[in-house]
Amino acid sequence: MELCSIASGSSGNCIYVGSDHTHLIVDAGISGKRIEAGLNEIGLKTSEMDGILITHEHSDHVASIGVLARKYGLPMYATRGTIEGILASSYLGAIPEGLFTEITADEPFAISDLIIHPVAVSHDANEPVAYRIEQGDRSAGIVTDLGIFSDYTVESFAGVDALLLEANHDVHMLQVGRYPYPLKCRILGDRGHLSNELSGQLLCKLLHDNLKTVVLGHLSAENNLAELAYETVRLEILMDDNVYKPDDFQIRIASRHERSQLIAV
Repeated sequence: MELCSIASGSSGNCIYVGSDHTHLIVDAGISGKRIEAGLNEIGLKTSEMDGILITHEHSDHVASIGVLARKYGLPMYATRGTIEGILASSYLGAIPEGLFTEITADEPFAISDLIIHPVAVSHDANEPVAYRIEQGDRSAGIVTDLGIFSDYTVESFAGVDALLLEANHDVHMLQVGRYPYPLKCRILGDRGHLSNELSGQLLCKLLHDNLKTVVLGHLSAENNLAELAYETVRLEILMDDNVYKPDDFQIRIASRHERSQLIAV
């Protein structure tokens, strides 16, 4: 199984995950042209995708699903609330009937040789989910767009071999930044986004011997820096009462402009 961030950030998100037999993208919040270019760089095409897993209906996650649906007829998997939110968004254009498959948190389903586990998250969308994706004894987690985490979150992603985890903002940068006060409250709230500190704290609860790679994603362009997210998460690991150290595994930063390295899970 392989994982690759094509783009990750508040301006748009698209993640590739797949096996030798199955190819999926998680979200399509960037242009179809950028998705195609990113897939081409790892030897794939949009037309070869077996489906799109959608986390929620916000534009930075679904901006091009209408285009992809009309051009390629790709199956799309989303919760009922997300589907309703998408269909209510006129800017996406017409979406051909029959492409949506309704999914439910905590009810796994198969797409060829991949098992998909939707996981409920706390975010200000209709019915958002994160995803745990498994092939045999290998697994990867894609966990973004959540304001808080719980024991349920930790249990849902325990034991993953690779993890793309939100580190959206630095709290101080957000507090003193130019965002209007209501937006700051939204981001900092329980249904907002994970700060660098909370990202590191969640990661500490998920560390295990076989977790080899962590990709920090969905960084804010206004309220975070790649170096700051990286160092803050490392510091949380150093301060935590566990046997692991930051150098025990790779920590990478997903770019909003460029694809990440292809990660073998």
